[in-house]
Amino acid sequence: MHTNSVPDPQQPQELLRVCRIGKAQGLKGEVSVELYTDDPHARFAPGEVLYARESAADALRPYTVAAARTFKNRWYVRFEGVDDRNAAEALRNTVLYGEPQELDDDEFYPKDLLGLEVYLESEVSAANADDAPEGAEFEFTDLGKVVDVIEGAQWLLKIRMPNREAFLLPFVEALVPEVNLEEGYLTVDPPGGLVPGIGEPDIADTADSVGAAPPSA
Repeated sequence: MHTNSVPDPQQPQELLRVCRIGKAQGLKGEVSVELYTDDPHARFAPGEVLYARESAADALRPYTVAAARTFKNRWYVRFEGVDDRNAAEALRNTVLYGEPQELDDDEFYPKDLLGLEVYLESEVSAANADDAPEGAEFEFTDLGKVVDVIEGAQWLLKIRMPNREAFLLPFVEALVPEVNLEEGYLTVDPPGGLVPGIGEPDIADTADSVGAAPPSA
């Protein structure tokens, strides 16, 4: 449901942080990179253009990928015009950005989710049902807004409720069935007890879990 090319608060507008350049590798201009993207094969394909922000103003310097390879789970990239070790070392700690990639319908960048209103899936579904009374006005339970996206193997949405209490919700389709960017909301379908004040934990499920072995990794 997501992509890990992440926005940087100081990045050039409309560009996404892709990597940070590390140490020079060898004598021919190759560099190691620290990834901020989960699609390095696309970002480092020969001919792809990445951008560095100039220290003065907001000017961008383009870097065209000449070649890239992986070794022991690390990526090494060579850029056109960077032909020796000295030139490669000069780029160390440079952050490179790329243009947003076209996403599938169920993929989102973290910045897309910030500020979305959060409603219960059951209430929104009832309002949108074919048999809903025409012209009826529906009021949805205001669960708050998404205020942060915590990235990892599984994203977590931090949702702040109107009473200022916050809770975390895994960003998976089973718990977040709908994301409507156009109308500025997402819906959640949490099990009892996961959202403060909404439902109660399933007693049967709780009892079944007592003494059970933790799930394997």
